[in-house]
Amino acid sequence: MRMEPELYPLKFEPLYQPKVWGGRRFESLGRSLPGDDSSHIGESWELVDLNATNTTDPSKAPARSIISNGHLKGKSLHDAMAIFGERLLGRVSTNCTGQFPVMIKFLDARENLSVQVHPSASYAAAHPDAHLKSEAWYIIEAAPGAAIFKGLRKGVTPEQLRDAISRRDEQAVIDMLVRVPVKAGDCHYIPSGTVHALGEGIMVAEVQTTSDTTFRLYDWKRSRMTPEEQAYHVDQAMQCISYQSEPVNQYEKRSHVAGFFTTISSLVLCEHFRIEKVRMTEGYEQEIPYDQPAIWIVLKGEGKITPRKNGEPVTFKQGETVLVPANMNDARVALSKDTVWLEVTFPQSMSAMI
Repeated sequence: MRMEPELYPLKFEPLYQPKVWGGRRFESLGRSLPGDDSSHIGESWELVDLNATNTTDPSKAPARSIISNGHLKGKSLHDAMAIFGERLLGRVSTNCTGQFPVMIKFLDARENLSVQVHPSASYAAAHPDAHLKSEAWYIIEAAPGAAIFKGLRKGVTPEQLRDAISRRDEQAVIDMLVRVPVKAGDCHYIPSGTVHALGEGIMVAEVQTTSDTTFRLYDWKRSRMTPEEQAYHVDQAMQCISYQSEPVNQYEKRSHVAGFFTTISSLVLCEHFRIEKVRMTEGYEQEIPYDQPAIWIVLKGEGKITPRKNGEPVTFKQGETVLVPANMNDARVALSKDTVWLEVTFPQSMSAMI
């Protein structure tokens, strides 16, 4: 009888992205970062299955997470999807180009990120080289007075925005944006078509659809940029921007379910993904009841997942991202410290998406 390969929770090697606006704050997650204090790391791609065609720059090579644990160590997430199929994905569909449907990142904004927008659904439908990108930011750390920019103020017109950008009038651009103060523990959903920027002094966990298509509008008169970072995409952006009044956080309806050992807080539910914040106390143990993949972004604590009775446990700790497959019969989680993680799952409608 042919034995199927063992399925277990997957961990990945982070893919670090140097950015002029980045810093070294990922070290607070227990990371050993490349380079020295002068090396600015802006992003850590935690879970990614990205084709080169899903970026603003199609000359880029594909970016695919490499598994760091177990017998699949060294293989990519894409390889694991091919090996396990529905055992890994359940009823969740890959996106239209066969990739895992979300990306997970950490972002460290030592400085403001560029003012940007991602393709709207209508723009993506009309431009095969562009891909919809909706995302959510969970604020891990925020300096006093930190803020994000999210949407345009009521009454701003395309002509006014284009004029301010063409004149590089920084104050005029800022005055057109909705500035939202943030603190650790906040969560914001940024639907495609929303003009936005992550403000300085903030570290976030980002959950997004699988796309790296970004149209840059303005970049704060920075001079220390690569040619790619200096590129603007104003004409494309103008076709994507939503000019509705200040965006309503219709997907950010917090709710809480609390037990003696566990609290689950719902943060974001949209058509692409669901984000919940899970808190479990030290010493607690329970079965993992999923019938779909779940991604755990561990914010605090540590524990282990035993994938089957007497199976080899997979440990996890602060700063790690774990992909829990859909089909792991009798899997259990046990906590060795008070632990908090963001849990990313998928609405059932995901199975019908293209």
